[in-house]
Amino acid sequence: METFKYRELQQLLKSQIIKGVYKEGDLLPSENVLSSEHDMTRATVRQALQKMEDDGYIIKRKGKGSIVNLKKKRLGLLSFKGFSEVISHTDDKVNNQILEGPALQNWPDDFFYTLSEAESEVGCYFLHRLRLINQSPIMLEYTYIPNMNLPKFAEAKLVNDSLFTTLALNFEIEIISMDQEVRAVKADEELAAFLETEIGEPILHTYRKYGTSRKDFFIYSSLFFNTDSYAIGSYFQ
Repeated sequence: METFKYRELQQLLKSQIIKGVYKEGDLLPSENVLSSEHDMTRATVRQALQKMEDDGYIIKRKGKGSIVNLKKKRLGLLSFKGFSEVISHTDDKVNNQILEGPALQNWPDDFFYTLSEAESEVGCYFLHRLRLINQSPIMLEYTYIPNMNLPKFAEAKLVNDSLFTTLALNFEIEIISMDQEVRAVKADEELAAFLETEIGEPILHTYRKYGTSRKDFFIYSSLFFNTDSYAIGSYFQ
């Protein structure tokens, strides 16, 4: 019950910050006040505030309290660099959970990009992954790789948990370009469960088509980002 209460308070305070009830630099009510107002222990309130700080919504100052601070760490995940490459340049702890695949299958009906006749005929390898940073789920990935001259692709383990590194080292396929569509969607029950957010919360969704060094060989991804803890951006050099 107390776990539910801490999450309930965390979501309430986050919603109030997003809506502007508490603005940048504002002081949140004290632990004593929040404990009394929401009928919960100070330990539970402290847990909710700690999670708020971990997610980049507040900073705690000794002798002052919890101050609204929305300066989130930014990840360059909208660039065409892979997740592993982007995070390798940070001190964050990364965990990749393979939920399914790589597995050979037919292309989904109503696929989000138009496929060539050759692509449609050969099917694809499907890879479903959850990417976490410091134990927080950041990206839910659905990736489709054409079954075109990739011998034993599904049998081999990904090199350093990286699809792009595996393609480069094992098949001499480099990522050289990316077409991308970005939109905001509301989390449904499945997304909310995977990304540990609330149903109806805004989620960043991108469709991607990666161009490669191999002629007429493209990789396709549908990606969902949880921006509670990190801002998602691009780096250009």
